[in-house]
Amino acid sequence: MSSHDLENKKLKEMLPADRILFLLKTRGPQTAMTLATSLGITPEAARQQLLRLDEEGLVEARAETRGIGRPSQVYRLTAAALKRFPDAHAELTAQLVGQIREVLGEAALEKLLRVRETTTCERYTALLAKEKSLPARVKRLAEIRSNEGYMAAWEKQGDDYLLVENHCPICAAAGVCLGFCESEQAIFQQVLGRSVQVERVEHLLAGARRCAYRIRKS
Repeated sequence: MSSHDLENKKLKEMLPADRILFLLKTRGPQTAMTLATSLGITPEAARQQLLRLDEEGLVEARAETRGIGRPSQVYRLTAAALKRFPDAHAELTAQLVGQIREVLGEAALEKLLRVRETTTCERYTALLAKEKSLPARVKRLAEIRSNEGYMAAWEKQGDDYLLVENHCPICAAAGVCLGFCESEQAIFQQVLGRSVQVERVEHLLAGARRCAYRIRKS
Protein backbone atom coordinates (compact mmCIF):
# COMPACT_ATOMS: atom_id res chain seq x y z
CA MET A 1 0.00 0.00 0.00
CA SER A 2 1.43 3.39 -1.03
CA SER A 3 1.72 6.43 1.26
CA HIS A 4 -1.17 8.00 -0.68
CA ASP A 5 -3.37 4.94 -0.11
CA LEU A 6 -2.49 4.92 3.60
CA GLU A 7 -3.43 8.59 3.86
CA ASN A 8 -6.77 7.99 2.15
CA LYS A 9 -7.47 5.05 4.46
CA LYS A 10 -6.79 7.19 7.53
CA LEU A 11 -9.00 9.99 6.20
CA LYS A 12 -11.96 7.63 5.72
CA GLU A 13 -11.72 6.59 9.37
CA MET A 14 -11.85 10.19 10.69
CA LEU A 15 -14.59 12.68 11.44
CA PRO A 16 -14.78 15.62 8.93
CA ALA A 17 -13.10 18.13 11.26
CA ASP A 18 -10.29 15.68 12.06
CA ARG A 19 -9.78 15.07 8.34
CA ILE A 20 -9.15 18.77 7.83
CA LEU A 21 -6.68 18.89 10.72
CA PHE A 22 -4.89 15.85 9.31
CA LEU A 23 -4.58 17.39 5.83
CA LEU A 24 -3.33 20.71 7.21
CA LYS A 25 -0.75 18.80 9.24
CA THR A 26 0.49 16.59 6.42
CA ARG A 27 0.20 18.99 3.49
CA GLY A 28 0.64 22.39 5.08
CA PRO A 29 -1.58 25.50 4.68
CA GLN A 30 -4.55 25.02 2.33
CA THR A 31 -7.50 26.96 0.93
CA ALA A 32 -11.07 25.82 1.57
CA MET A 33 -11.36 24.92 -2.11
CA THR A 34 -8.26 22.69 -2.01
CA LEU A 35 -9.45 20.97 1.15
CA ALA A 36 -12.89 20.42 -0.36
CA THR A 37 -11.37 18.79 -3.43
CA SER A 38 -9.17 16.50 -1.31
CA LEU A 39 -12.11 15.45 0.87
CA GLY A 40 -14.70 15.15 -1.89
CA ILE A 41 -17.06 17.69 -0.30
CA THR A 42 -18.39 21.07 -1.38
CA PRO A 43 -16.36 24.24 -0.71
CA GLU A 44 -19.21 25.50 1.48
CA ALA A 45 -19.09 22.33 3.62
CA ALA A 46 -15.32 22.77 3.98
CA ARG A 47 -15.78 26.43 5.02
CA GLN A 48 -18.34 25.42 7.66
CA GLN A 49 -15.90 22.92 9.16
CA LEU A 50 -13.10 25.49 9.05
CA LEU A 51 -15.32 28.06 10.77
CA ARG A 52 -15.98 25.61 13.62
CA LEU A 53 -12.27 24.83 13.91
CA ASP A 54 -11.47 28.55 13.91
CA GLU A 55 -13.96 29.12 16.74
CA GLU A 56 -12.23 26.33 18.70
CA GLY A 57 -8.87 28.01 18.13
CA LEU A 58 -7.50 25.11 16.08
CA VAL A 59 -7.04 26.85 12.71
CA GLU A 60 -6.36 30.40 11.59
CA ALA A 61 -6.77 32.06 8.21
CA ARG A 62 -4.42 34.44 6.45
CA ALA A 63 -4.99 36.27 3.20
CA GLU A 64 -2.40 35.31 0.59
CA THR A 65 -2.04 36.40 -3.02
CA ARG A 66 -1.71 33.39 -5.28
CA GLY A 67 -1.40 34.46 -8.88
CA ILE A 68 -3.74 36.99 -10.45
CA GLY A 69 -6.89 38.09 -8.67
CA ARG A 70 -8.08 38.66 -5.14
CA PRO A 71 -6.13 37.23 -2.20
CA SER A 72 -7.21 33.78 -1.03
CA GLN A 73 -7.95 32.76 2.54
CA VAL A 74 -5.34 30.15 3.42
CA TYR A 75 -5.88 28.07 6.55
CA ARG A 76 -3.16 26.71 8.81
CA LEU A 77 -2.96 24.94 12.16
CA THR A 78 -2.54 26.88 15.38
CA ALA A 79 -0.25 25.89 18.24
CA ALA A 80 -3.32 24.54 20.06
CA ALA A 81 -4.08 22.20 17.17
CA LEU A 82 -0.55 20.79 17.17
CA LYS A 83 -1.18 19.55 20.70
CA ARG A 84 -3.88 17.25 19.28
CA PHE A 85 -1.20 15.10 17.65
CA PRO A 86 0.90 12.46 19.50
CA ASP A 87 3.71 13.95 21.56
CA ALA A 88 5.06 10.89 23.40
CA HIS A 89 4.69 12.59 26.80
CA ALA A 90 6.63 15.62 25.58
CA GLU A 91 6.90 17.63 28.78
CA LEU A 92 7.97 14.66 30.91
CA THR A 93 10.50 13.53 28.31
CA ALA A 94 12.05 16.99 28.07
CA GLN A 95 12.30 17.21 31.86
CA LEU A 96 14.00 13.82 32.09
CA VAL A 97 16.53 14.77 29.41
CA GLY A 98 17.34 17.97 31.26
CA GLN A 99 17.69 16.15 34.58
CA ILE A 100 19.97 13.49 33.13
CA ARG A 101 22.23 16.20 31.76
CA GLU A 102 22.20 18.12 35.05
CA VAL A 103 22.66 15.18 37.43
CA LEU A 104 24.71 12.67 35.44
CA GLY A 105 26.42 14.96 32.93
CA GLU A 106 26.62 15.32 29.16
CA ALA A 107 28.62 12.10 28.76
CA ALA A 108 25.87 10.04 30.38
CA LEU A 109 23.24 11.60 28.15
CA GLU A 110 25.37 10.87 25.10
CA LYS A 111 25.75 7.26 26.20
CA LEU A 112 21.99 6.86 26.58
CA LEU A 113 21.46 8.29 23.09
CA ARG A 114 23.93 5.77 21.66
CA VAL A 115 22.14 2.89 23.45
CA ARG A 116 18.81 4.10 22.06
CA GLU A 117 20.33 4.40 18.60
CA THR A 118 21.74 0.87 18.75
CA THR A 119 18.53 -0.78 19.94
CA THR A 120 16.45 1.15 17.39
CA CYS A 121 18.81 0.14 14.59
CA GLU A 122 18.56 -3.51 15.61
CA ARG A 123 14.75 -3.39 15.65
CA TYR A 124 14.47 -1.55 12.33
CA THR A 125 17.00 -3.87 10.69
CA ALA A 126 14.92 -6.88 11.70
CA LEU A 127 11.74 -5.27 10.38
CA LEU A 128 13.43 -4.38 7.07
CA ALA A 129 15.12 -7.75 6.61
CA LYS A 130 12.69 -9.01 3.95
CA GLU A 131 12.90 -5.85 1.85
CA LYS A 132 15.69 -6.09 -0.71
CA SER A 133 15.22 -3.11 -3.04
CA LEU A 134 15.81 0.49 -1.95
CA PRO A 135 12.22 1.70 -2.69
CA ALA A 136 10.81 -1.25 -0.72
CA ARG A 137 13.07 -0.44 2.22
CA VAL A 138 12.17 3.27 2.17
CA LYS A 139 8.47 2.39 1.98
CA ARG A 140 8.72 -0.03 4.89
CA LEU A 141 10.71 2.49 6.95
CA ALA A 142 7.98 5.09 6.37
CA GLU A 143 5.37 2.59 7.56
CA ILE A 144 7.37 1.84 10.72
CA ARG A 145 7.80 5.52 11.50
CA SER A 146 4.11 6.23 10.90
CA ASN A 147 3.20 3.51 13.37
CA GLU A 148 5.43 5.29 15.89
CA GLY A 149 3.54 8.56 15.48
CA TYR A 150 5.74 10.41 12.97
CA MET A 151 3.02 10.63 10.27
CA ALA A 152 5.65 9.57 7.74
CA ALA A 153 5.34 9.29 3.98
CA TRP A 154 7.71 8.73 1.09
CA GLU A 155 7.92 9.57 -2.59
CA LYS A 156 10.25 9.11 -5.54
CA GLN A 157 11.92 12.23 -6.89
CA GLY A 158 13.87 11.46 -10.05
CA ASP A 159 16.56 8.99 -9.05
CA ASP A 160 16.20 9.88 -5.36
CA TYR A 161 13.64 9.20 -2.64
CA LEU A 162 12.17 11.57 -0.09
CA LEU A 163 11.22 10.36 3.38
CA VAL A 164 8.92 12.90 5.03
CA GLU A 165 7.87 13.07 8.68
CA ASN A 166 4.94 15.44 9.16
CA HIS A 167 4.98 15.14 12.93
CA CYS A 168 7.64 14.58 15.59
CA PRO A 169 6.38 12.91 18.80
CA ILE A 170 9.77 13.54 20.46
CA CYS A 171 10.07 17.17 19.38
CA ALA A 172 10.15 18.48 22.95
CA ALA A 173 13.05 16.17 23.83
CA ALA A 174 14.87 17.05 20.61
CA GLY A 175 14.41 20.73 21.44
CA VAL A 176 16.54 20.37 24.57
CA CYS A 177 18.96 17.85 23.06
CA LEU A 178 19.76 18.01 19.34
CA GLY A 179 21.48 14.65 19.72
CA PHE A 180 18.06 13.06 19.16
CA CYS A 181 17.87 14.55 15.67
CA GLU A 182 21.44 13.55 14.83
CA SER A 183 20.71 10.06 16.08
CA GLU A 184 17.57 9.74 13.94
CA GLN A 185 19.51 10.55 10.77
CA ALA A 186 22.27 8.12 11.76
CA ILE A 187 19.67 5.39 12.28
CA PHE A 188 18.21 5.92 8.80
CA GLN A 189 21.68 5.83 7.30
CA GLN A 190 22.58 2.59 9.02
CA VAL A 191 19.39 0.65 8.32
CA LEU A 192 19.18 1.71 4.67
CA GLY A 193 22.78 0.65 4.05
CA ARG A 194 26.12 2.02 2.99
CA SER A 195 25.09 2.13 -0.66
CA VAL A 196 22.89 5.20 -0.01
CA GLN A 197 23.36 8.71 1.31
CA VAL A 198 20.78 10.17 3.72
CA GLU A 199 20.58 13.97 3.88
CA ARG A 200 18.16 16.02 5.98
CA VAL A 201 16.71 18.70 3.70
CA GLU A 202 13.96 20.05 5.99
CA HIS A 203 14.12 20.31 9.77
CA LEU A 204 11.23 21.03 12.11
CA LEU A 205 13.50 22.59 14.74
CA ALA A 206 14.99 24.90 12.11
CA GLY A 207 11.57 26.40 11.38
CA ALA A 208 10.25 24.02 8.72
CA ARG A 209 6.78 22.54 9.18
CA ARG A 210 8.19 19.00 8.94
CA CYS A 211 11.37 16.96 8.73
CA ALA A 212 12.37 15.51 5.38
CA TYR A 213 15.29 13.33 4.29
CA ARG A 214 16.61 12.92 0.77
CA ILE A 215 17.85 9.39 0.09
CA ARG A 216 20.10 8.81 -2.91
CA LYS A 217 22.39 6.06 -4.05
CA SER A 218 26.01 6.81 -3.24
